[in-house]
Amino acid sequence: MMMMMGKLSRLSHLFVTVFLYCFSSVMVVPAITDVTMAAICPGQDECSLAIYLSGIQHAIIGLGSLVIMPLVGNLSDKYGRKVMLTVPMTLHIFPLAILAYSRTTEYYYVYYVLRTMISMITEGSVQCLALAYVADNVAESQRVSVFGILSGIASCAFVCGNLTARFLPTSATFQFAAAGNVVALVYMRAFLPDSTIENVSTSTAKPDTVTETDSLLEKAPQKALKLFKRLPSFRDTASLLGTSHTFSQAAMITFFSTVAEVGAQSSLLYYLKAQFHFDKDQFADLMIISGISGTVSQLLLMPILAPLLGEMKLLSVGLFFSFVHLLLYSIAWASWVPYAAALISIVAIFAMPCLRSIASKEIGPTEQGKAQGCLTGICSFAHVISPLAFSPLSAWFLSDSAPFRFPGFSIMVAAFAGMIAFGLSLMINKAEPMTCCSSADYPFSVEP
Repeated sequence: MMMMMGKLSRLSHLFVTVFLYCFSSVMVVPAITDVTMAAICPGQDECSLAIYLSGIQHAIIGLGSLVIMPLVGNLSDKYGRKVMLTVPMTLHIFPLAILAYSRTTEYYYVYYVLRTMISMITEGSVQCLALAYVADNVAESQRVSVFGILSGIASCAFVCGNLTARFLPTSATFQFAAAGNVVALVYMRAFLPDSTIENVSTSTAKPDTVTETDSLLEKAPQKALKLFKRLPSFRDTASLLGTSHTFSQAAMITFFSTVAEVGAQSSLLYYLKAQFHFDKDQFADLMIISGISGTVSQLLLMPILAPLLGEMKLLSVGLFFSFVHLLLYSIAWASWVPYAAALISIVAIFAMPCLRSIASKEIGPTEQGKAQGCLTGICSFAHVISPLAFSPLSAWFLSDSAPFRFPGFSIMVAAFAGMIAFGLSLMINKAEPMTCCSSADYPFSVEP
């Protein structure tokens, strides 16, 4: 019983950490488009330069994350999730602090450069490490539900962050966001217990006698000497993909679904601003609807549907409605259509937790960080490819030189990338549980 309460405490502190981090991070999303336009193209509703700069930024961040994410996941397997969480959560504060101080053109470009460099390390790190933390502490049979709950917590933070941004002036938004990230970091360092596979496997013998600091002091000298010999390479990633056909299929689906998602994200807000003159408040309203849908879906529907349908079918359902979701955005004929499209997030958001769960079951318990880092690295590769393709396409079809009148054309192309992911999901093999990862290896099982 004490062990079960300890595991519950670990997960509850993780959920609070993720909520605080996501809440403060997404608070700036509705405002950043207006800040960018005001700094680069003041007084305009269409600005190709802003779209190109956003696309270049996403591509550079994706390229850096492609290298960094497998490294972060691999190092967290050796040094602990908490140690590695500290790095991105600390660095993420600095770009926000710049815009909290000033949003003039000069400060915007300083923010742009600093955020690009820092996001190469921070983008996706917290998600990757949180998923690995859950995999350390939850039995395979319950993992998809807990992954869904974790995503639901992030969606709830998404809603709260956008609600806060809806009623805050732009200047205060960035100040609150920077302060919120500091609170998230302090809470994580103060309350979140570390979680590594060594701690999980030895917890039955001495559950609370080894502290994080003692463990690191004992292991750091030996590990430091071997660090550069153990850093993951592209060959290691390829080897990991080859360990399981199901894992490689999940990786392909992850790539195409992320291409679709990032392709739409890189142009959606600029498209809505040009087509329907949306501003910060409308962006926030749209994201609130999407976030509420995702929260209800993952906290209430997914724990019910996952045992009934199975994660394979739920994955296909989520990817199909993700396609419909983007398709509606692309052909929006009135200002209310994007709001209706946002409601489809209640089903579309199933896909990623299912993919993460399927992949985690194909990899042994000592490599969960590496596995999640590999998938996050694949997402990062999609972040490189997608903006390079979709940002010029979006700028072209939003300009006066478009070959035909279809402002949402780039989003429709992104939707068809999502359809490819849906087609691949219909062919994925059923994940077989690893014999070395039976429920005996995980003394705590989270009930949905």
